[in-house]
Amino acid sequence: IFLSLQQDVIAGFLYAILILVIFHPVVDLIDNFNLTYKYAPLIIIRTAFEMTAVEKIEEQLASLRIAKRSTLSEEPAYLLDIDVSKPAQSESSRFVAVSCSNKSIRVYNRETLNFLREYSTCPGILNGVRFAHACESVVFSACSDGTVKCWDIRLATQKAVQIFSGYPSNVLISFDINCSDLIVCAGTEKVETDTFLVFWDARGITDCASATKEPLGVYSESHNDDITKICFHPIEPNLVVSGSTDGLVNVFDINRDNEDDALIATCNSDSSVSFIGWSGKDYKRVYCTTHDEGFCWWDIAQLDTEEPITLLHVLDVREAVCIDNDSLHYLVGGSYHEKADKLLLLGGTSTGNIHLVSCGTDGLSLVGTLRGGHSATVRSFCWNLTDESLLTGGEDAQLLLWKPGAVERSLAKKASMKIASSVQKRVRVHNSSLKSRKK
Repeated sequence: IFLSLQQDVIAGFLYAILILVIFHPVVDLIDNFNLTYKYAPLIIIRTAFEMTAVEKIEEQLASLRIAKRSTLSEEPAYLLDIDVSKPAQSESSRFVAVSCSNKSIRVYNRETLNFLREYSTCPGILNGVRFAHACESVVFSACSDGTVKCWDIRLATQKAVQIFSGYPSNVLISFDINCSDLIVCAGTEKVETDTFLVFWDARGITDCASATKEPLGVYSESHNDDITKICFHPIEPNLVVSGSTDGLVNVFDINRDNEDDALIATCNSDSSVSFIGWSGKDYKRVYCTTHDEGFCWWDIAQLDTEEPITLLHVLDVREAVCIDNDSLHYLVGGSYHEKADKLLLLGGTSTGNIHLVSCGTDGLSLVGTLRGGHSATVRSFCWNLTDESLLTGGEDAQLLLWKPGAVERSLAKKASMKIASSVQKRVRVHNSSLKSRKK
């Protein structure tokens, strides 16, 4: 009896172990299924949200139509840069400023594109145009004569109300003003072995007190060639990024005591930088385009981690983006769409078509194309997310306002007005070849 009971106990024990072995994977499978079922709705919701954001951008672009065209001036010129005035809360932008290849700044009404004023900077060549953040009537531009000039469009005078003067050898080719209107920074051409980021104290610009201001100081060690672009952080007044033909994109914290400490990140694009900007939530990411139509994207928030900061590096965007029955000849620049949390690139063709490209860590994709507006290369744009409108300017001397569902009440597309520019050697000429630069 004892042996029989002992055998039964052993058999029962072995049977229990067998049951556990057989059903344990099933239990795990059930648990895993529960986990998947529990979290699957979150994954689905997140994917649906991302798809909705991209689809919304596609719908917005598809609905854009030409609302207004500016009247051609007596002296047609390339429209090289565009900025809109920064509106007060609950108001819309009232002014558009455009820098032109004939060494002038033209100011238009934001809604009607009616011409308002023109400022000439002869003999210097203009490089960029920016409105102040706190006063929509104050507009700036860097000049090749070594100055950043400031105009007040409320005044009848054609003279600059304030001049930020650089050092005698400075030829300024890029600039920006920080979000608090306290600091102006400009980048210089390389003269012999010198290349500078020049800083000025901009306090008092909204008072428009006529004066000439000397620099606060310079950064001289971080670039070794022409500084082609400067862009202050949209919400952090102490952060600024610079790009150069040396291929470097440098991020500075100008609150630091010296240039070495101020340089918090150096990113290498491996090519001459044509455009730079900030993107991402809280604007922790930096991107650039290059003169040979490349694209680089970095996450500065990863600097203090083991993760790589490079999000995407495309040697030639023209080959990376597929466009049916069309092609991409060049890039103009980029814009971060806050509502959709998407970085967008704007490019086009030599015949005036405009392509909008969405950027993701997995690559680039075409969002849509605008046709029937320009008749030549588009060189500048400004996207207003408040009313989802788009301003574009190009080598056909036309300034266009695109709005969702708009109906143009003017003549059809103008004939090509591609003209010889006095700064043709200074502005980039895009190569329409689809062959990438050999590395």
